[in-house]
Amino acid sequence: MSTAGFLLTVALAVLGLSLLLVTVRFVRGPSALDRLVSLDAIVAVIMCALMAHVALTRDSSTVPAIVAVSLVGFLGSSTVARFVGRRGDGEDR
Repeated sequence: MSTAGFLLTVALAVLGLSLLLVTVRFVRGPSALDRLVSLDAIVAVIMCALMAHVALTRDSSTVPAIVAVSLVGFLGSSTVARFVGRRGDGEDR
């Protein structure tokens, strides 16, 4: 295995560990805003893992999926933030 392949494999392992930790934060989050931030982090980790996969396999057919995941993540977090802002279920102001 080349050095680049080894480094990408290590990067994917670190991304997997961070996904596990962020998922724990999502489950244990006391407020809706904590869960929203962890959901944004989950989307970011998934995008990074997909980009590492593209770099590892040198196959650019996954790039549209990365764009779609980023758009869905942005729209989802914007919608939830607007809903939480109207309901007032965040931290005390």
